[in-house]
Formats: sequence, C-alpha cells, structure tokens
Amino acid sequence: MKYRNLGKTGFKVSEISLGTWQLGGRWGEPFSFEIAEKTVNAALDNGINFIDTADVYSDGRSEAAVGKIVRNRKERVYIATKCGRRINPHVMQNFKPEILSKFVEDSLKNMGLDTIDLIQLHCPPTEIYYRPEYFVMFDKLKQSGKILNLGVSIEKVEEGLKAIEYPNVTTVQIIFNMFRIRPSELFFREARKKNVGILARVPLASGLLSGKLSRDTIFAPQDHRTFNREGAAFDRGETFSGVDYETGLKAVAELNKIFGSGIPLSNWAIRWILMFKEISCVIPGASKPEQILENIKAADLKVLPQSKMKAVLSVYEKYIRPSVHQLW
Repeated sequence: MKYRNLGKTGFKVSEISLGTWQLGGRWGEPFSFEIAEKTVNAALDNGINFIDTADVYSDGRSEAAVGKIVRNRKERVYIATKCGRRINPHVMQNFKPEILSKFVEDSLKNMGLDTIDLIQLHCPPTEIYYRPEYFVMFDKLKQSGKILNLGVSIEKVEEGLKAIEYPNVTTVQIIFNMFRIRPSELFFREARKKNVGILARVPLASGLLSGKLSRDTIFAPQDHRTFNREGAAFDRGETFSGVDYETGLKAVAELNKIFGSGIPLSNWAIRWILMFKEISCVIPGASKPEQILENIKAADLKVLPQSKMKAVLSVYEKYIRPSVHQLW
C-alpha cells in the first residue's frame, strides 16, 4: 500500500481507503456486524489506515462497528465520520450549531472514542457555506479536544470552493470518477493552493464503473439505485453520479474497449483517480472482505499513459458532459 498526505491534517493515509456506506451488507440488506468485522479487519490487514463512516450509515451501526474494531487494533487508524444528515427535513432552517455539536457527541459515544480524527459536515444545504458561525463552532470542538480536524462532504464544486475559504476546513470529500470529471478543472487547483486534502468518493459511480452492471441487472427495493435515480430521496448526483443509466452503460462499453478484458474496469477506474496528484485517497465502499482485496489491486497497476487518459476524457465528452457537467 502507498500513502499520501491528507492535506494540512498531517496524516499520511492509504491512497486506497475504505468507505463504509454499505459496510456489513449490501445496499438494502440487513447489517451484519460479523461481516463488518471481517471486512474492516481485511482492510487493516492489507495496509488501509483510513476509514470513512457516518452517523447515518445503517442507523449508526456502521459507526459503532468501525469504532469497536479499531479500538481492538494496535496500529494507528484514522477514522473520519460525518454529521448533519440526521436533520430531517434536511433544510437550512433546521440547521443549528448546537445540534451539530450534539451529533459530534453522539458519534464519540457510538464509536467509544475520546476524539474524532476528522469530522465532516455531511452534504448540508449550500447556504451553510455562507454562514461562518457553523465553522466557528467546530473550532470550539477542536479546542475542547472532541475533534482533531474539520472537513466537508459535498455535492457541488461551488460548495467545495466556498468551504475551503474557511481556514479550519482541512479536507473536502467530493464525488470524482470517470463520470464526474469537473472537480479536476478548477477545484483541485484551488484546494492544492490551500493544502486541503481531497477524498474521492463514489469512485465507481454506484457500480456503473465496475463494468458488471447491465440492462438486466435488478437492484433490491431498498437499494438507492432503485429509487433515487431522479433524486427522490437525496441528491440524484449520488446515484450513478447523476448519469442516466442507459447512457452510463453505453459509456462503460466504450471504456471496456479502451482497457480490455484482462483486468476489471473497477480497478482501472480507481487507478485513473489516483493519477491526479491532488487526490489524497480514494474511498471505495466494500460490503465483504473480497471487495477489499479487489479494490487494493488498483494501487499496483501501472501508470496510465496519456493516450488512455485522453481516451477516457473523450468518452466523458461524448456521453457524459452534455447532460451532467454543469450540475455538480
């Protein structure tokens, strides 16, 4: 495993880390602590030292499992969690600094920790980034020893650009993949200037870039890929990166031609992200240990030549840019 600097946090994190949205069971399936334990331990055994979770993942069970497992390990493992999505309705008038502070306390208890390495605002309304009082509140939490660093998880480039205007924002978690290239145009440059770490989330576009989905694929009723294609439950940019499913399949067919069939497209999709030096780490999800082992293979793939990078961009320009580029 290779390691990269996580911006101004001072952490050196595994360039392939672990996202835990579907930890302990696939989307729509019951949570299993036994599976979660095996998955997280497989990650740590293979050099992953950064885990991203959230208080809303599996109603807190993901967060609790990560905390319990990491407490039983000897090596230094960095835990990032998130707060804010528990606010319902998820609208600006319901956001209060004191509520977010209470969520941080809840996460500490849930994980059995005294301090959170990285707390992240979890895709709050865009207006939050224009309200300094929320960011001041996190400085107070840091002074009290509850957190070490503040980050944000965002939907839009605009939100990232506003967030990094606050000196205490150390990281930005943003959707970045072969179907969501826009962040690399301006945001990466501005984040680099301010030494802000970038976490690439949804690296496989909800599985589209695994190369394994087809028109015949059936998702479980509780799977967001079934019910959120138009953003019925949350921002539709989270599901297939906002790309129309049929269009995405056409683009994947082109990518499969570019990369061939010897190595899974999912590995190349992760390796493509790591080609960007501004990226601190990629956080693909995993619901079982085998997926951990598959994901980390991407780190050992050869550097992509410019011809391949240009070919991926051409697929994006043809199939993806016209419908989604300016939305996020």
